[in-house]
Amino acid sequence: MKKLETIPQIDGFRMPGEFEQHDGCWMIWPERPDNWRLGGKPAQIAFVEVAKAISEFEPVTMCVSSAQYSNAKNMLPNNVRVVEMTNDDSWMRDVGATFIINDKEVRGVDWAFNAWGGLVDGLYFPWDKDDQIADKMCEIEKINRYRLDDFILEGGSIHVDGEGTLIVTEECLLSKGRNPDLSKEEIENKLKEYLDLEKIIWIPRGIYNDETNGHVDNILHYVAPGKVVLAWTDDESDPQYEICQEAYEVLNKSIDAKGRKIEIIKLTLPANVLITKEESEGVDAIEGTLPREEGDRLAASYANFYIANGGIIVPAFDDPNDKKAIETLQQVFPNHKIVSVYAREILLGGGNIHCITQQQPSVSQK
Repeated sequence: MKKLETIPQIDGFRMPGEFEQHDGCWMIWPERPDNWRLGGKPAQIAFVEVAKAISEFEPVTMCVSSAQYSNAKNMLPNNVRVVEMTNDDSWMRDVGATFIINDKEVRGVDWAFNAWGGLVDGLYFPWDKDDQIADKMCEIEKINRYRLDDFILEGGSIHVDGEGTLIVTEECLLSKGRNPDLSKEEIENKLKEYLDLEKIIWIPRGIYNDETNGHVDNILHYVAPGKVVLAWTDDESDPQYEICQEAYEVLNKSIDAKGRKIEIIKLTLPANVLITKEESEGVDAIEGTLPREEGDRLAASYANFYIANGGIIVPAFDDPNDKKAIETLQQVFPNHKIVSVYAREILLGGGNIHCITQQQPSVSQK
Protein backbone atom coordinates (compact mmCIF):
# COMPACT_ATOMS: atom_id res chain seq x y z
CA MET A 1 0.00 0.00 0.00
CA LYS A 2 1.04 3.62 -0.49
CA LYS A 3 3.12 5.69 1.87
CA LEU A 4 1.50 9.10 1.42
CA GLU A 5 3.48 12.33 1.33
CA THR A 6 0.46 14.63 1.75
CA ILE A 7 -1.12 16.07 4.93
CA PRO A 8 -4.21 14.33 6.40
CA GLN A 9 -5.93 17.60 7.32
CA ILE A 10 -5.62 18.86 3.75
CA ASP A 11 -6.76 15.44 2.48
CA GLY A 12 -9.91 15.71 4.60
CA PHE A 13 -9.11 13.02 7.22
CA ARG A 14 -9.71 13.24 10.97
CA MET A 15 -9.11 11.06 13.99
CA PRO A 16 -12.52 10.02 15.35
CA GLY A 17 -13.29 9.72 19.05
CA GLU A 18 -12.88 6.27 20.56
CA PHE A 19 -16.62 6.30 21.34
CA GLU A 20 -17.42 6.30 17.60
CA GLN A 21 -18.05 3.08 15.65
CA HIS A 22 -15.17 0.58 15.23
CA ASP A 23 -14.35 -2.05 12.63
CA GLY A 24 -12.25 -3.80 15.25
CA CYS A 25 -9.51 -3.74 17.87
CA TRP A 26 -5.79 -4.62 17.69
CA MET A 27 -3.59 -6.10 20.44
CA ILE A 28 -0.08 -7.60 20.80
CA TRP A 29 0.69 -10.77 22.77
CA PRO A 30 2.96 -10.28 25.84
CA GLU A 31 6.11 -12.37 26.32
CA ARG A 32 9.04 -10.05 27.10
CA PRO A 33 10.62 -11.60 30.26
CA ASP A 34 12.30 -8.39 31.47
CA ASN A 35 8.92 -6.63 31.57
CA TRP A 36 6.36 -9.38 32.23
CA ARG A 37 6.92 -11.72 35.15
CA LEU A 38 7.38 -15.45 34.67
CA GLY A 39 7.99 -15.06 30.95
CA GLY A 40 4.67 -13.31 30.47
CA LYS A 41 2.51 -16.30 31.43
CA PRO A 42 0.31 -14.51 34.00
CA ALA A 43 0.00 -11.49 31.69
CA GLN A 44 -1.03 -13.73 28.79
CA ILE A 45 -4.00 -14.95 30.83
CA ALA A 46 -5.03 -11.33 31.48
CA PHE A 47 -4.61 -10.40 27.79
CA VAL A 48 -6.83 -13.34 26.84
CA GLU A 49 -9.53 -12.08 29.21
CA VAL A 50 -9.33 -8.58 27.68
CA ALA A 51 -9.46 -9.95 24.12
CA LYS A 52 -12.38 -12.20 25.04
CA ALA A 53 -14.28 -9.30 26.59
CA ILE A 54 -13.75 -7.00 23.60
CA SER A 55 -14.58 -9.74 21.08
CA GLU A 56 -18.11 -9.84 22.48
CA PHE A 57 -18.60 -6.39 20.93
CA GLU A 58 -16.22 -6.13 17.94
CA PRO A 59 -13.59 -8.15 16.03
CA VAL A 60 -10.19 -8.49 17.72
CA THR A 61 -6.82 -9.09 16.05
CA MET A 62 -3.94 -10.36 18.21
CA CYS A 63 -0.43 -9.87 16.82
CA VAL A 64 1.94 -12.59 18.02
CA SER A 65 5.61 -13.50 17.54
CA SER A 66 6.41 -16.76 15.72
CA ALA A 67 7.66 -18.29 18.99
CA GLN A 68 4.32 -17.68 20.73
CA TYR A 69 1.98 -18.17 17.76
CA SER A 70 0.77 -21.70 18.62
CA ASN A 71 0.47 -20.91 22.32
CA ALA A 72 -1.61 -17.79 21.63
CA LYS A 73 -3.85 -19.65 19.16
CA ASN A 74 -4.52 -22.31 21.80
CA MET A 75 -5.25 -19.81 24.57
CA LEU A 76 -7.42 -17.36 22.61
CA PRO A 77 -11.05 -17.95 21.60
CA ASN A 78 -11.67 -18.88 17.97
CA ASN A 79 -13.31 -15.55 17.17
CA VAL A 80 -10.01 -13.67 17.77
CA ARG A 81 -7.90 -13.32 14.63
CA VAL A 82 -4.24 -14.23 15.30
CA VAL A 83 -1.55 -12.87 12.98
CA GLU A 84 2.19 -13.38 13.18
CA MET A 85 4.02 -10.10 13.78
CA THR A 86 7.50 -9.51 15.19
CA ASN A 87 7.49 -7.09 18.12
CA ASP A 88 9.59 -5.73 20.98
CA ASP A 89 6.73 -5.61 23.51
CA SER A 90 2.95 -5.52 23.67
CA TRP A 91 1.74 -1.91 23.93
CA MET A 92 -0.41 -1.67 20.82
CA ARG A 93 -1.87 1.70 21.80
CA ASP A 94 1.58 3.26 21.62
CA VAL A 95 3.23 1.44 18.72
CA GLY A 96 0.24 0.77 16.48
CA ALA A 97 -1.18 2.92 13.70
CA THR A 98 -3.41 5.83 14.67
CA PHE A 99 -6.35 5.36 12.31
CA ILE A 100 -7.99 8.36 10.67
CA ILE A 101 -11.07 8.55 8.46
CA ASN A 102 -13.14 10.51 5.99
CA ASP A 103 -16.63 9.42 4.90
CA LYS A 104 -15.31 6.72 2.55
CA GLU A 105 -11.86 5.55 3.64
CA VAL A 106 -9.66 4.64 6.61
CA ARG A 107 -5.97 5.58 6.59
CA GLY A 108 -3.18 5.11 9.12
CA VAL A 109 -0.79 7.56 10.75
CA ASP A 110 2.54 5.88 11.47
CA TRP A 111 4.34 7.95 14.11
CA ALA A 112 8.00 7.31 14.90
CA PHE A 113 8.42 5.31 18.11
CA ASN A 114 11.40 5.27 20.50
CA ALA A 115 10.21 3.30 23.55
CA TRP A 116 8.93 6.32 25.50
CA GLY A 117 12.04 8.46 25.46
CA GLY A 118 14.78 6.87 23.39
CA LEU A 119 18.27 7.09 24.82
CA VAL A 120 17.20 9.87 27.22
CA ASP A 121 14.72 7.95 29.37
CA GLY A 122 13.29 5.19 27.17
CA LEU A 123 12.22 1.89 28.72
CA TYR A 124 14.08 -0.54 26.46
CA PHE A 125 16.47 -0.75 23.52
CA PRO A 126 16.24 -1.58 20.66
CA TRP A 127 12.70 -0.68 19.58
CA ASP A 128 12.95 -1.10 15.80
CA LYS A 129 10.48 -4.00 15.61
CA ASP A 130 7.84 -1.95 17.44
CA ASP A 131 8.45 0.94 15.07
CA GLN A 132 7.47 -1.31 12.12
CA ILE A 133 4.14 -2.44 13.55
CA ALA A 134 1.97 0.44 12.27
CA ASP A 135 3.26 -0.16 8.74
CA LYS A 136 2.46 -3.88 8.98
CA MET A 137 -1.05 -3.21 10.31
CA CYS A 138 -1.76 -0.95 7.33
CA GLU A 139 -0.44 -3.59 4.91
CA ILE A 140 -2.64 -6.29 6.45
CA GLU A 141 -5.70 -4.04 6.22
CA LYS A 142 -4.72 -2.76 2.75
CA ILE A 143 -4.89 0.88 3.78
CA ASN A 144 -2.63 3.79 2.89
CA ARG A 145 -0.51 5.42 5.58
CA TYR A 146 1.28 8.63 6.47
CA ARG A 147 4.73 8.05 8.00
CA LEU A 148 6.48 10.61 10.19
CA ASP A 149 10.14 9.63 10.52
CA ASP A 150 11.03 12.74 12.50
CA PHE A 151 8.13 13.02 14.97
CA ILE A 152 7.91 10.78 18.04
CA LEU A 153 4.43 10.08 19.41
CA GLU A 154 2.61 7.28 21.20
CA GLY A 155 -1.12 6.66 20.90
CA GLY A 156 -1.55 6.72 24.67
CA SER A 157 -0.38 10.33 24.78
CA ILE A 158 -3.40 11.66 22.84
CA HIS A 159 -7.17 11.75 23.45
CA VAL A 160 -9.47 13.34 20.86
CA ASP A 161 -13.18 14.15 20.80
CA GLY A 162 -13.48 13.57 17.04
CA GLU A 163 -14.69 17.16 16.61
CA GLY A 164 -11.42 19.07 16.53
CA THR A 165 -10.22 18.95 20.15
CA LEU A 166 -7.25 17.05 21.57
CA ILE A 167 -6.12 16.68 25.20
CA VAL A 168 -2.46 15.94 26.02
CA THR A 169 -0.07 16.29 28.96
CA GLU A 170 2.88 18.68 28.98
CA GLU A 171 4.83 16.11 30.99
CA CYS A 172 4.78 13.68 28.06
CA LEU A 173 4.71 15.70 24.85
CA LEU A 174 7.32 18.20 26.03
CA SER A 175 9.64 15.55 27.51
CA LYS A 176 13.28 15.67 26.41
CA GLY A 177 13.24 12.13 25.04
CA ARG A 178 10.53 12.74 22.42
CA ASN A 179 10.86 15.81 20.18
CA PRO A 180 13.38 18.06 22.00
CA ASP A 181 14.14 20.19 18.94
CA LEU A 182 10.50 21.19 18.43
CA SER A 183 8.74 24.02 20.24
CA LYS A 184 5.32 23.54 21.84
CA GLU A 185 3.79 25.45 18.92
CA GLU A 186 5.54 23.23 16.36
CA ILE A 187 4.30 20.10 18.15
CA GLU A 188 0.77 21.55 18.15
CA ASN A 189 0.94 22.31 14.43
CA LYS A 190 2.05 18.77 13.59
CA LEU A 191 -0.77 17.26 15.63
CA LYS A 192 -3.32 19.60 14.06
CA GLU A 193 -2.17 18.61 10.57
CA TYR A 194 -2.21 14.85 11.16
CA LEU A 195 -5.32 14.49 13.35
CA ASP A 196 -7.39 17.39 11.93
CA LEU A 197 -7.57 19.53 15.06
CA GLU A 198 -8.49 23.10 15.88
CA LYS A 199 -7.86 23.12 19.65
CA ILE A 200 -5.29 21.39 21.87
CA ILE A 201 -5.76 21.41 25.65
CA TRP A 202 -2.58 20.86 27.65
CA ILE A 203 -2.93 19.52 31.18
CA PRO A 204 0.31 19.60 33.18
CA ARG A 205 0.85 15.99 34.27
CA GLY A 206 -0.45 12.44 34.12
CA ILE A 207 -0.79 9.79 36.84
CA TYR A 208 1.91 9.86 39.52
CA ASN A 209 4.89 7.59 38.79
CA ASP A 210 3.66 6.74 35.27
CA GLU A 211 6.79 5.54 33.47
CA THR A 212 5.49 6.80 30.10
CA ASN A 213 6.09 10.39 31.28
CA GLY A 214 2.44 10.80 32.16
CA HIS A 215 0.35 9.54 29.24
CA VAL A 216 -3.01 11.29 29.08
CA ASP A 217 -4.90 8.01 28.61
CA ASN A 218 -4.15 6.98 32.18
CA ILE A 219 -5.55 10.12 33.81
CA LEU A 220 -8.59 10.90 31.66
CA HIS A 221 -10.76 9.61 28.84
CA TYR A 222 -13.01 11.38 26.34
CA VAL A 223 -16.40 9.68 26.68
CA ALA A 224 -18.33 11.97 24.29
CA PRO A 225 -17.68 15.32 22.59
CA GLY A 226 -17.33 17.90 25.34
CA LYS A 227 -17.25 15.28 28.12
CA VAL A 228 -14.39 13.54 29.96
CA VAL A 229 -13.90 11.28 32.94
CA LEU A 230 -10.94 12.33 35.09
CA ALA A 231 -9.04 10.10 37.53
CA TRP A 232 -9.55 11.50 41.00
CA THR A 233 -8.42 11.35 44.62
CA ASP A 234 -9.51 13.42 47.61
CA ASP A 235 -6.49 12.31 49.65
CA GLU A 236 -4.47 15.50 50.13
CA SER A 237 -1.45 13.52 51.39
CA ASP A 238 -1.15 11.67 48.07
CA PRO A 239 1.13 13.28 45.44
CA GLN A 240 -1.61 12.42 42.95
CA TYR A 241 -3.96 14.91 44.64
CA GLU A 242 -2.16 17.98 43.31
CA ILE A 243 -1.93 16.44 39.83
CA CYS A 244 -5.70 15.85 39.76
CA GLN A 245 -6.37 19.40 40.97
CA GLU A 246 -4.13 20.88 38.25
CA ALA A 247 -5.86 18.86 35.54
CA TYR A 248 -9.32 19.78 36.81
CA GLU A 249 -8.47 23.50 36.88
CA VAL A 250 -7.17 23.47 33.31
CA LEU A 251 -10.12 21.47 31.97
CA ASN A 252 -12.65 23.53 33.90
CA LYS A 253 -11.35 26.75 32.32
CA SER A 254 -11.04 25.30 28.82
CA ILE A 255 -13.35 25.81 25.86
CA ASP A 256 -13.18 23.15 23.14
CA ALA A 257 -13.07 23.57 19.36
CA LYS A 258 -16.88 23.79 19.20
CA GLY A 259 -17.07 26.48 21.90
CA ARG A 260 -18.25 24.13 24.65
CA LYS A 261 -17.17 24.05 28.27
CA ILE A 262 -15.93 20.57 29.12
CA GLU A 263 -18.08 18.46 31.42
CA ILE A 264 -15.82 16.64 33.92
CA ILE A 265 -16.88 13.44 35.69
CA LYS A 266 -14.58 12.34 38.53
CA LEU A 267 -13.50 8.70 38.47
CA THR A 268 -12.15 7.72 41.89
CA LEU A 269 -8.73 6.07 41.82
CA PRO A 270 -8.01 2.71 43.48
CA ALA A 271 -5.87 2.56 46.61
CA ASN A 272 -2.13 2.60 45.90
CA VAL A 273 -0.93 -0.58 44.20
CA LEU A 274 2.62 -1.65 45.14
CA ILE A 275 4.81 -4.35 43.58
CA THR A 276 5.27 -7.36 45.87
CA LYS A 277 8.55 -9.21 46.44
CA GLU A 278 7.25 -12.23 44.53
CA GLU A 279 6.18 -10.08 41.57
CA SER A 280 9.52 -8.27 41.48
CA GLU A 281 11.54 -11.50 41.58
CA GLY A 282 9.54 -12.94 38.67
CA VAL A 283 10.85 -10.32 36.21
CA ASP A 284 14.20 -10.95 34.48
CA ALA A 285 16.79 -8.27 35.30
CA ILE A 286 18.40 -7.15 32.05
CA GLU A 287 20.66 -4.13 31.58
CA GLY A 288 19.00 -1.31 29.65
CA THR A 289 15.43 -2.01 30.77
CA LEU A 290 13.52 -0.47 33.67
CA PRO A 291 13.74 -2.73 36.75
CA ARG A 292 10.63 -3.77 38.69
CA GLU A 293 11.47 -3.26 42.37
CA GLU A 294 9.54 -4.48 45.41
CA GLY A 295 7.49 -1.64 46.90
CA ASP A 296 7.38 0.44 43.71
CA ARG A 297 4.07 2.24 43.28
CA LEU A 298 2.24 1.36 40.07
CA ALA A 299 0.21 3.87 38.06
CA ALA A 300 -3.18 2.23 38.66
CA SER A 301 -6.20 4.05 37.21
CA TYR A 302 -9.72 3.17 36.10
CA ALA A 303 -9.48 5.82 33.36
CA ASN A 304 -7.39 3.31 31.40
CA PHE A 305 -10.48 1.57 29.98
CA TYR A 306 -11.37 0.68 26.39
CA ILE A 307 -14.56 1.77 24.63
CA ALA A 308 -15.84 -0.95 22.29
CA ASN A 309 -18.99 -1.01 20.16
CA GLY A 310 -21.57 -1.15 22.94
CA GLY A 311 -19.14 -2.23 25.64
CA ILE A 312 -16.72 -0.70 28.14
CA ILE A 313 -13.79 -2.87 29.25
CA VAL A 314 -12.52 -1.47 32.55
CA PRO A 315 -9.59 -2.65 34.70
CA ALA A 316 -10.21 -4.06 38.18
CA PHE A 317 -7.65 -4.24 40.99
CA ASP A 318 -9.46 -6.23 43.71
CA ASP A 319 -10.13 -2.88 45.36
CA PRO A 320 -13.33 -1.54 46.98
CA ASN A 321 -13.35 1.25 44.39
CA ASP A 322 -13.68 -1.28 41.54
CA LYS A 323 -17.44 -1.30 42.14
CA LYS A 324 -17.59 2.50 42.32
CA ALA A 325 -15.75 2.78 38.98
CA ILE A 326 -18.21 0.39 37.33
CA GLU A 327 -21.16 2.36 38.71
CA THR A 328 -19.71 5.69 37.53
CA LEU A 329 -19.03 4.35 34.04
CA GLN A 330 -22.50 2.79 33.83
CA GLN A 331 -23.98 6.24 34.50
CA VAL A 332 -21.70 7.76 31.85
CA PHE A 333 -22.48 4.98 29.33
CA PRO A 334 -26.10 3.95 30.05
CA ASN A 335 -26.39 2.07 26.74
CA HIS A 336 -23.12 0.15 27.08
CA LYS A 337 -22.37 -3.08 28.91
CA ILE A 338 -19.62 -2.51 31.50
CA VAL A 339 -17.20 -5.44 31.68
CA SER A 340 -14.62 -5.50 34.47
CA VAL A 341 -11.37 -7.45 33.93
CA TYR A 342 -8.87 -8.10 36.73
CA ALA A 343 -5.83 -6.27 35.38
CA ARG A 344 -3.06 -6.35 37.99
CA GLU A 345 -0.80 -8.42 35.69
CA ILE A 346 -1.17 -5.81 32.93
CA LEU A 347 -0.47 -3.02 35.40
CA LEU A 348 2.72 -4.79 36.54
CA GLY A 349 4.01 -4.41 32.99
CA GLY A 350 3.55 -0.63 33.11
CA GLY A 351 0.11 0.10 31.66
CA ASN A 352 -3.43 -1.17 31.42
CA ILE A 353 -6.34 -2.09 29.16
CA HIS A 354 -6.33 1.08 27.07
CA CYS A 355 -2.55 0.82 26.64
CA ILE A 356 -2.72 -2.70 25.16
CA THR A 357 -5.52 -1.97 22.67
CA GLN A 358 -5.94 0.16 19.54
CA GLN A 359 -9.28 0.71 17.84
CA GLN A 360 -9.73 0.66 14.07
CA PRO A 361 -12.63 3.01 13.29
CA SER A 362 -15.38 2.52 10.74
CA VAL A 363 -16.02 5.01 7.95
CA SER A 364 -19.27 6.93 7.34
CA GLN A 365 -19.54 7.93 11.00
CA LYS A 366 -21.34 11.23 10.59
